[in-house]
Amino acid sequence: MSPDAGELRGLSATTTVVGVVGDPVRHSLSPRLHNAAFAELGLDWVSVGFPVAAGRLEDALIGMRALGIRGLSVTMPHKEDAAAAVDRRSGRADRLRSVNCITNDDGVLTGDSTDGQGFVDALRHDGRTAPEDLRCLVVGAGGAARSVVLALAEHGARQVVVVNRTATRAAEAAALAGGVGRVGTLADLPDADLVVDATPAGMAGGPEGLWDRASLDALRPGQVVVDLVYAPARTPLLDAAADRGAVAMNGLGMLVHQAARQLATWTGTEPPVAAMWRSVAPAPGSYA
Repeated sequence: MSPDAGELRGLSATTTVVGVVGDPVRHSLSPRLHNAAFAELGLDWVSVGFPVAAGRLEDALIGMRALGIRGLSVTMPHKEDAAAAVDRRSGRADRLRSVNCITNDDGVLTGDSTDGQGFVDALRHDGRTAPEDLRCLVVGAGGAARSVVLALAEHGARQVVVVNRTATRAAEAAALAGGVGRVGTLADLPDADLVVDATPAGMAGGPEGLWDRASLDALRPGQVVVDLVYAPARTPLLDAAADRGAVAMNGLGMLVHQAARQLATWTGTEPPVAAMWRSVAPAPGSYA
């Protein structure tokens, strides 16, 4: 099956439309993932990308209602605007003040955040690891970091330590984990079972900034190290983790599984996760 098989099927006025909104959006893998799932399920649905400039999200949602678009995946820079603009929010989206999934039920728009749950699903994929009772360290305090912090706490992590340059943002993120959350430093790294880099450093060829040589040398066998960057599929942090005997994972799994949760919400069907993985087949030697 072609990765874009869903886009090649005959479409008609009865086809149900979903999409992704962002700026930019041409790079998004969401349509590929969702269209592969629709093809596998035999659904007359299609997913497309909608470029929406910063500040125009509310206009896009007017169009969503008017055109009967069933669902939207929301990416940068619109997640906070989406949280403010929808009619209803899940409890998770409320706490995060962020929405990456919008569902249209007869003109009523409900926002949710599937990022953190997708992260946990990716950890569990193929029996890799489970968050229960893990000591976790999360680097970063932006939207992705906050979603991971909340999900780890919800799924029984023993401790969630947040490391960030700005102490106030670190404290806000750590508070999402309740009693198991606290602000820390990379000196806490050797005690962590799970290490998550939720910053964009790897996109620019990092690690950089907080990730100095001493921190990389503190990585050890038995740890799971996740860089939420998925392009490139290998980052210096993940190479360093693998060299030191840790399990290394990039962010592709989180992308696939958060998209699967969106699809389940929109269609009410069990998502064909294996087909979705095949549509973005990881390159040999990557850390997906």
